[in-house]
Amino acid sequence: MTSPINPIGGFSPVGGVSGLGLSGIAGFTEKAETTAAAQGPNADFAGMLAKGIENLQASQTKAADLAVQVADGRLQDPAQYTMAATEASLGLQLTMAVRNKAVEAFQEIMRMQA
Repeated sequence: MTSPINPIGGFSPVGGVSGLGLSGIAGFTEKAETTAAAQGPNADFAGMLAKGIENLQASQTKAADLAVQVADGRLQDPAQYTMAATEASLGLQLTMAVRNKAVEAFQEIMRMQA
């Protein structure tokens, strides 16, 4: 059994907000290791991407909910909303960067001559 991958430095939780909402990318679970043994490395990568996107959507939903609470005056500490909105924004930027790199790699492969 392999050891889990450690989180990337600099993405630690800030004031109760999880680091960028991408905790699924930070390491493998036992279920992922079992799946990896059965389906190979591509299943791990696809699973990590899916988990990362789910976490991104959850962080965006949390930020939207906190925005409504700030507008209604129900949120005691508006800094919670600021942190959640920043987390969602950074997560989206990271997702877009990964997507852009994947598109660039695909285009480069398509340019190769046989």
